[in-house]
Amino acid sequence: MSRLFVAIVVATAGASLFGQGLYIHAKAMLAQALLERAFAETIATGRAVKPWPWADTWPEARITVKRVGASAIALAGSSGQALAFGPGHVERTADAGERGVAVYAAHRDTHFRFLKDVAIGDEIDVTRHDGKTFRYRADGSSVVRFDQSGIDPFTTGHELVLTTCWPFDAIAHGPMRYVLHATKISPPTPTKPYSPL
Repeated sequence: MSRLFVAIVVATAGASLFGQGLYIHAKAMLAQALLERAFAETIATGRAVKPWPWADTWPEARITVKRVGASAIALAGSSGQALAFGPGHVERTADAGERGVAVYAAHRDTHFRFLKDVAIGDEIDVTRHDGKTFRYRADGSSVVRFDQSGIDPFTTGHELVLTTCWPFDAIAHGPMRYVLHATKISPPTPTKPYSPL
């Protein structure tokens, strides 16, 4: 009887964890669809458009790495609530294309899963909410503690950092972060009608 009980408890816990994992991925995919619509409207109207009525954030940029077939809409702010729906533009960091470092963070198992496939030399396009697109080239990566990023907030360059938890395949949260660094290589270009890669 006790073995059957243990088996039922283990099976129930496994099913619950599996269901929770599916829910997280489904929520992430649905959120990106709503964010795409809100981002297109933001560019068209020139005003921040919330992706759903109760949202406390709005689309800030689209990050695209064509070589790996990845694209994600980033939100304003990097609170845990925002990161549940997409990458977040870290507060008090530069806007993409501006002097300084634009930092975007996201979860390793959803929106920034693609970072493990980005190679040094890959081009990263960031389209801002005003429709301007800036191109960066990945030029370095590192694994650091969350409180020792090595990001220089006083840089005089035009830099981009994409960061997520490390290692990519970990199940539990930990103190390590993967940091992908890139440098701007082109002036802004106006946005063309959206095409998913």
